[in-house]
Amino acid sequence: MDTDQLIRSLAADNAHRAPRVGAVLTMALLVVAPLSILIFATFLGVRADVMSAMRNPFFDMKFAVTLSLAIPAIIVSLHLSRPEALLRGWGWLLLLPVGLLAVAIGSEAMMAPAMPMTMRLVGKNSRVCLVAIPAMALPLLAGALFGLRHGAPSRPALAGALAGLVSAGLAATLYASHCTDDSPLFVATWYTLATALVTAIGAAVGSKVLRY
Repeated sequence: MDTDQLIRSLAADNAHRAPRVGAVLTMALLVVAPLSILIFATFLGVRADVMSAMRNPFFDMKFAVTLSLAIPAIIVSLHLSRPEALLRGWGWLLLLPVGLLAVAIGSEAMMAPAMPMTMRLVGKNSRVCLVAIPAMALPLLAGALFGLRHGAPSRPALAGALAGLVSAGLAATLYASHCTDDSPLFVATWYTLATALVTAIGAAVGSKVLRY
């Protein structure tokens, strides 16, 4: 059987496989989520002033950004789990957090700053952010890759990168409740760097484990 015939055969089986991939991905993430939550509860925890922080729109913005990354990444990764699927027409979903951050940064720039831009950019938790998000994301990444293995992505590295975005987005949502740096500049810099690291790991591992 040549490659084209194999792809056609896999595509014909798509109606059966797509729901299965979604179900397995969901179950895998639910199974590993307690480990990420345990890491969060053991080493981080919810910030002490969370009740007053909830009145700060930039605190709420962090969750909007992280979830607008994780949810579209899940949708796109399930789409790409099909052998004939292309990223064309779907990639714009991954730009949602970029748009939200751009609006938030613009809004903060129009306000009287409580601290200099450099302090807002660097914050107090940059090192913690770069360690905590990947640490909590790794169990979720393993679950996401396990779920996507039940599909047939024709571009395994890209599918692995999407799994990294899923896991980083979910981990960053957890971390956002601990982080006391609410500036959109901080989120755009350090959350993005942490996400890029997890995405690179996902692409590297996915290129091997998602190959069929």
